[in-house]
Amino acid sequence: MTDAEKTKKLRKDVASFAKSEMKKSIFQIINTILPLLFIWGAGYYLLQYSPWFTVVCSILASGFVVRTFIIFHDCTHGSFFKSKKANDLVGNITGILTSFPYEKWKREHSIHHATSSNLDKRGIGDIDMLTVDEYLKKSKLERLGYRLYRNPLVMFGLGPLYMVLVLNRLNRKDAKKKERLNTYFANGILLVACVTLILIFGWQTFLLVHGLTLFIAGSLGIWLFYIQHTYEDSYFEYNDEWDYVKAAVEGSSYYKLPKLLQWITGNIGFHHVHHLAPRVPNYNLEAAHDSITPLQRATTITLKTSVESIRYKLYDPKNKKFISFKEVEQSLRLNNKAIQVKKRASTL
Repeated sequence: MTDAEKTKKLRKDVASFAKSEMKKSIFQIINTILPLLFIWGAGYYLLQYSPWFTVVCSILASGFVVRTFIIFHDCTHGSFFKSKKANDLVGNITGILTSFPYEKWKREHSIHHATSSNLDKRGIGDIDMLTVDEYLKKSKLERLGYRLYRNPLVMFGLGPLYMVLVLNRLNRKDAKKKERLNTYFANGILLVACVTLILIFGWQTFLLVHGLTLFIAGSLGIWLFYIQHTYEDSYFEYNDEWDYVKAAVEGSSYYKLPKLLQWITGNIGFHHVHHLAPRVPNYNLEAAHDSITPLQRATTITLKTSVESIRYKLYDPKNKKFISFKEVEQSLRLNNKAIQVKKRASTL
């Protein structure tokens, strides 16, 4: 078969898994959202005995927030239910539980899927990433800003706070009226809920329960998004050479997690399958991966190897791989030495 025929067959094979099942979706809501609400309630109740009980509850709740976000994520793709109304209803509810405005994230995430791994169309729904040449053209102050942004303490520490308190609360300038109103609605509900909980339990308790939960869940979410597109040989191309299928299968990793973590993260580790066919609900991603041989050739990352990706800061289009700041600096030193040698040779 030609490449075009292989691509057509691959997309056809994956499409057979893009079918939501009401029973599975309802069961997932029951085993995810109900435990989350119960654990949050337990966190408030157990504080009278020890704050450490509440901390444990918040840590447990963060896992269920991540799993709730996956339901929200599926709803934005219209894959969790067959009915658009059902997806919109559950999507708005799970969005409020995880602090994400439904319509805003739905649009921005669809742009991410349409432009993922496209070097000419970065900026919406992505983690900011510069190429080597772009970085070298920046001023010293701009380079410092980018270095701070890509620092793990900033990205996974301050990142969740910025996402929850700022990014998710504001609309983009090009947002339509429906999207703006939906964001205002979500913000209003969250404000009323937060103020109510603070008045009843106090702001310290609120931060210990909901604040800590969302902070941990946010850090985990950013990490998942980061690791599934940032690995040494990840696919990136300029628009003229960019290909949707290659971007999905070669530009998104298979994050092989232990079964418990796979359950908590709603199978999102099968990210290559998801990017190839966003309408596949999360509970069908593993089956699609296991059934379709070409998908099993995607870059596989484990918990151990994923830590190595923290050092990747810049993309090198010439060699088609991610590199570290240290590698760029070493390359610059070698180039400077070579230039100096040529200058000396020319003067002799």
